[in-house]
Amino acid sequence: PEECAVFCCRRCWTVLGDSLQLCGQEPPGLSVLICFKVTSAVTREDSLLFGLEGALLGCAYYLLSCRWCGLSVGFILYSSSSDLAYLRDSFCFFKENIICYLLKTHRIIEASKVNFPPVTSME
Repeated sequence: PEECAVFCCRRCWTVLGDSLQLCGQEPPGLSVLICFKVTSAVTREDSLLFGLEGALLGCAYYLLSCRWCGLSVGFILYSSSSDLAYLRDSFCFFKENIICYLLKTHRIIEASKVNFPPVTSME
């Protein structure tokens, strides 16, 4: 597929996941890539955090980090309001901390500048 990409940590370029694992559309107010599977280079922090402002207000989540450099690369929602319920237990990568390597063109591009085909958690 032309849109296939590998998701890498912005700081150390470690592979964290790929576009074949995308499973949902980003909600308004959150700039994330939603995946159902990631590589072993992604670690989940043990402490549960609570959103005090913005799109994650009132949500409980675990922070995801790059195993090699420690950069916070995303989160896993533990509890949320009903409008974000579809994100629970999914891996949400912060677009600003991810670089995409596009397989077909061999280009590296900011995750925020890539438009992947729409997918839903139903698919």
